Amino acid sequence: MAQTQNRPVAGVIWMLVTGVMFVAVTAIVKFVGSDLPAAEAAFLRYLLGLVFLIPMIGPIRRAKLTPRALKLFGFRGVVHTLGVTLWFYAMTQISIAEVTAMNYLAPVYVTIGAAFFLGEKLALRRILAVVAALVGAMVILRPGFRELSPGHFAMLITAVMFAGSYLSAKVMADEVSPAVVVGMLSITVTIGLAPLAAMVWVTPTLEQLGWMFLLACFATAGHYTMTLAFQAAPVTVTQPVTFLQLFWAVLLGALVFDEAIDGWVVFGGFIILAAVSFITWREARLKRATTPPVPATKV
Repeated sequence: MAQTQNRPVAGVIWMLVTGVMFVAVTAIVKFVGSDLPAAEAAFLRYLLGLVFLIPMIGPIRRAKLTPRALKLFGFRGVVHTLGVTLWFYAMTQISIAEVTAMNYLAPVYVTIGAAFFLGEKLALRRILAVVAALVGAMVILRPGFRELSPGHFAMLITAVMFAGSYLSAKVMADEVSPAVVVGMLSITVTIGLAPLAAMVWVTPTLEQLGWMFLLACFATAGHYTMTLAFQAAPVTVTQPVTFLQLFWAVLLGALVFDEAIDGWVVFGGFIILAAVSFITWREARLKRATTPPVPATKV
């Protein structure tokens, strides 16, 4: 691994590809729009994506998960299910740029959660970075200066849910292989979304099923290229590159979906990501790693 951590150009390139993959995910969700209920669209994304779990069946069976591990995976499945559902809902309510920018809050919530639940120490510099990130969120939302949509509130909760999912995954990553962590997430979220999708079920067309499978492909590819980026270079190198996802999201919203470019959203997103990048840099200096890279909290 020491050799693979010395290729910053490759790491940046793979993270750029990762950003394109995840922006493609948001584009497909935005394109399908309200034709499918949020819970159903999320369920189809995970159900159709189960095909990618085939290589993980063996490691999951050999893991011999304890009751404690099953409870933690179950908890992660619940919070991730809620987060994914709210994320899909937010995509139908607010702009792609706003969803992308507000998703940057998840790593900040992880930092706060790690202090409360994992015993991490919150030094003054990290506290100031967290405050800066929350200021960035206020810049995006601007409460009192414009009407807030249910989509904004959905994204605030989504970031909290994804943070809870990441923290539980971090605990389990010390006990089982990454394949088991990823595989159990897909299984539990698919199960969790099934009853929610059934309550609002609308029979999808073949075209819609095709889009949802393509969505699963892009999401899986994004997580894979993100792994390649982390193998090539430290997170401190690749983390700032994730800001370009907001740039692509703004362009996509403006050129394809006729969404107005909001400079406050871009500015607020930059503040949040700068705060996350600072926290990541400090953790690297202190040789610890709790705060996740931004793409790690994607659907």
